[in-house]
Amino acid sequence: MSRWTSIALAVLLCTNASAQDRFPGIGRPATAAEIAAWDIDVRPDFKGLPAGSGSVRQGEDLWEAKCTSCHGTFGDSNAVFPPIAGGITPQDIERGRVEALARPGEQRTTLMKLSQVSTLWDYIHRAMPWNAPKTLSADEVYALVAYVLNLGRIVPDDFVLSGGNIAEVQKRLPNRNGMMPAPGLWDAKGEGDVKNDACMRDCPVKGQVVSQIPELARGSHGDLIAQNRLVGLVRGAALAPPAPATTDLVRPLAEKYGCLACHGVRQRLVGPSLAEIAAKYRTDAGAEPRLAAKVKAGGQGVWGNVPMPPHPQLQESEARTLVRWILTSD
Repeated sequence: MSRWTSIALAVLLCTNASAQDRFPGIGRPATAAEIAAWDIDVRPDFKGLPAGSGSVRQGEDLWEAKCTSCHGTFGDSNAVFPPIAGGITPQDIERGRVEALARPGEQRTTLMKLSQVSTLWDYIHRAMPWNAPKTLSADEVYALVAYVLNLGRIVPDDFVLSGGNIAEVQKRLPNRNGMMPAPGLWDAKGEGDVKNDACMRDCPVKGQVVSQIPELARGSHGDLIAQNRLVGLVRGAALAPPAPATTDLVRPLAEKYGCLACHGVRQRLVGPSLAEIAAKYRTDAGAEPRLAAKVKAGGQGVWGNVPMPPHPQLQESEARTLVRWILTSD
């Protein structure tokens, strides 16, 4: 159990006991099974890692069934999410530090940045697949982690990952030496003020808050605010303002805002195909303004539980143009 999980559980149990004293008969203590279902984190020293195993071959079959639609067959697609694999060399694995990370503007992949294999195991376990998180068994997670590591040539094709050998795999991560201790957000470089007199007004202000991010790293990922989307293209650079849409530019406009990453023209991807949407709404006289508003605001439920993220950066005219184009798809 991690330090933060331990603290959270302690607060939960203390609060529960206090609440029962103050409000007898209301609520009940959490059961051991309920706590166990919540306490699923895996520490870097692999404490909390469930027993199990999985091979690269099993992971490949699972990947094809559950992961390729977002990440591509070999984990190198950036159509929906950033690439998982790529950008590392045998020298990086030997050195434990990915050389490409020091080059400005280099595409970052998951395996390039990964410094703890426990992080990969834990994330897949709790958050994947994206449309059905926490549905994978421990053995399936082992198999998928083995396949992802194999994509980076960190483990061989016939490898079987388990709790017994995962610590050895950690020693081969290409960016295992990429972590460094960091101070707090602000470093006062002095003693605390608990011995000082409280200042109530006209208090002196010394120094200023400055960024501790090294100059070479600032802006290396572009405008992060403009990239803050639930799904879609994330390429490490701010999106340029769209040009006025015309009939000839509608499809590039759809590609620019990531529409075709989740919606195929005639086939389903993450969401329904454009042809399905057109068939449903083509005869609806009020569909255009309603769908344009939904494209901008986002939503879910009409085509299933997978949400469509909002697109507030779209102009009203652009949203209308996209919807008119979609309603003519066949």
